[in-house]
Amino acid sequence: MSEKTLTRMDLAEAVHAEVGLSRNESADLVESVISHVSDALVRSETVKISSFGTFSVRDKTARIGRNPKTGEEVPILPRRVLTFRPSHLMKDRVADGNRGS
Repeated sequence: MSEKTLTRMDLAEAVHAEVGLSRNESADLVESVISHVSDALVRSETVKISSFGTFSVRDKTARIGRNPKTGEEVPILPRRVLTFRPSHLMKDRVADGNRGS
């Protein structure tokens, strides 16, 4: 399994190489896209990216958990969690190890 991490700068560099925008414009474009996605998720909107997947926010209710070491019951507070559901195309691409590209 690869240890490589894709960063914002990697995305900006890819935009620079593919589209031909300057490096600063490419970085601004990547920041803008990430900002729009983040803002939509904060507003509890669903973000769908075709052939990639769907990001959504889910509300989890309060419940009683258990400390695995002591067995003591611990209350778990209600919270919002981010979920990602990959598209079938993305699932297939990952499963194939990206051999087709």
